[in-house]
Amino acid sequence: MGNKNKTISFRVSEDAFEALQEIAEERDISLSAVFRDYVEQLVEHDGQVAVVPEAELEDAETGDGDENLAFPPTVEVPKSFIREHERLELEADHLREQLDEHKSYVTELQDRLEDEDEVLLLDDLDDADDPSQLR
Repeated sequence: MGNKNKTISFRVSEDAFEALQEIAEERDISLSAVFRDYVEQLVEHDGQVAVVPEAELEDAETGDGDENLAFPPTVEVPKSFIREHERLELEADHLREQLDEHKSYVTELQDRLEDEDEVLLLDDLDDADDPSQLR
């Protein structure tokens, strides 16, 4: 299908429009390019974009200003949390495999049940530890 550009339009106050024009002139780009850059940043950072004056951003980068302005935000995750997450992923994979095995076992039993000539005895099912032994 390909990438098609879409048009977004919205209204801003006259003061905001003039400020945006100044930003575009400072960067020597078009006003629409300012919006494209902003939208690309917004998408790239999953909606977590903060618009701050450059002076505050420079202060945040050097550590002189508000630490909450650092972008993109970072979070330290304890190693124990990561290990627990990995353990849970492995357990989930194992449970998915077991579910697939049970589904195939049920399907095999349903197929056997559909055979008119064959009668399944519950005792035979109890004796079979492995679904492949039922054949």
